[in-house]
Amino acid sequence: MAETATIEQYAARFKSDFAKVRGEIAKAVVGHNDVVDGVLVCLFANGHALLEGVPGLGKTLLVRSLAQALHLQFNRIQFTPDLMPADVTGTTIVVETPEGRDFQFRKGPLFGQIVLADEINRATPKTQSALLEAMQERSVTVGGTTHVLDKPFLVMATQNPVEQEGTYPLPEAQLDRFFFKLEVGYSTRDELAEILNRTTAGEQAPIERVMDAPTILAYQKLVRKVAIAPHIQDYAVRLVLATHPKGQFASTMTNRFLRFGASPRAAQTLVLGAKVYALLAGRGHVGVEDIRKCALPALRHRILMNFEGEAEGVAADAVIQNIVETLPPDARAA
Repeated sequence: MAETATIEQYAARFKSDFAKVRGEIAKAVVGHNDVVDGVLVCLFANGHALLEGVPGLGKTLLVRSLAQALHLQFNRIQFTPDLMPADVTGTTIVVETPEGRDFQFRKGPLFGQIVLADEINRATPKTQSALLEAMQERSVTVGGTTHVLDKPFLVMATQNPVEQEGTYPLPEAQLDRFFFKLEVGYSTRDELAEILNRTTAGEQAPIERVMDAPTILAYQKLVRKVAIAPHIQDYAVRLVLATHPKGQFASTMTNRFLRFGASPRAAQTLVLGAKVYALLAGRGHVGVEDIRKCALPALRHRILMNFEGEAEGVAADAVIQNIVETLPPDARAA
């Protein structure tokens, strides 16, 4: 009981700090509250975020503002078709010294704490794959030497869903390494008016530092300590299994429109993301609603539509929403 009370006390502090970071980001980014929350959930769950939306919606501004509020090193990589892996990871160069020639490693922009991979689908697969080791292992190997990245380390990638000419869609193996896929939509009438007021008339308020790396790492450890009951964890497992066509828990839409379902990483994402939402609710344990909040961003990029689904224009979100609505939280009713 004392342990639960301690976690709940930490949860109150976490909720307060989370709100402070959100407030600082709001000084620069108008609206998109769900996207901002999703990015912060990725950060505290030690995952990576994929932001999808048409140009000009503030995706880059969001990432830069987050780095400023957290006082973390921010690097931006503009992905283009001619970008090479060494341009991302760094390379070994020959340096003239008084003692003679020496080989030295020059770090690339991937050696940051918050790395913006802007328009990631414009780079070739060879360059895209340079991110794989960094995202999974938090390290980079160049010339046979492994370099450990500073913690925390968060990759936030953006891509344009409309313009596909000259792009290279991310392979499923790389999509699976993104914790959440967040869709950035258009601003409302009031939000657009506020954007104009800030950018064409008034002065932009400075973003204050409200958190640092040690605090973030401590909160990442706290997230892991949030309790989850066996039946709640089983609900997350059944949600993932419900995306597998012809499986025991597959829904009608799953069998009709999906070719492949989500991987075990999806279950990990559901549980870790739910733990963050539980802390935000002031609880030291996960509930069903916490799992459901993570369903769309955790699963939408981990399922693959079949020919019929693509031909009929069925969105992945529609299939996931159907699973959430039809799958009973209690396994005994399944």
